[in-house]
Amino acid sequence: MENSEQNDKVGILETLKSGELVKMDHPEIGHLAKIATDAFKILEEFNRTYDIPKARSIFGKLIGKTLDDSTTVYPPFYTNYGKNISLGKRVFINHACSFLDLGEIVIEDEVMIGPRVNITSENHPVKPAERKALDPAKVTIKKNAWLGAGVTILPGITVGENSVVAAGAVVTKDVPANTVVAGVPAKVIKEID
Repeated sequence: MENSEQNDKVGILETLKSGELVKMDHPEIGHLAKIATDAFKILEEFNRTYDIPKARSIFGKLIGKTLDDSTTVYPPFYTNYGKNISLGKRVFINHACSFLDLGEIVIEDEVMIGPRVNITSENHPVKPAERKALDPAKVTIKKNAWLGAGVTILPGITVGENSVVAAGAVVTKDVPANTVVAGVPAKVIKEID
């Protein structure tokens, strides 16, 4: 994995992970296509693997960390980098999820993620003159949270411990611990005892 080691040393990746705005004239912007290609090669193998222990090993290569034996990610899975994804123990990620992780995605222990969930840690400024820049912001899913099918989590969000995000919700603000949120945009609909 010589390419992956080189990718980890690229300054643009550290800039993105730190949350700084990256404009399209950044001297290393072209490197983002290279790291995506590297991720896609690993994902091609992962997405055609139906043996869970083997898939776990391949996913570990994608994120650059050993995946705990209690954590399962079902194929297919999609990402544009992978190395800024951290998964805790006893995490379950269902089919067809997409994580854009240049700004970092942290998923703590015992999180359940339904099918077709989208988590993005990258955005673009609203002003047209600045729009082509990348505006990264870390996403954190706290312990024992549950993201229902088809949920979208936007950049910079923290989903609180034990919370439930109802199917189809679009999360635009932090989710308090021990709550259920639903809708577009997601709003608290009840507290969990």
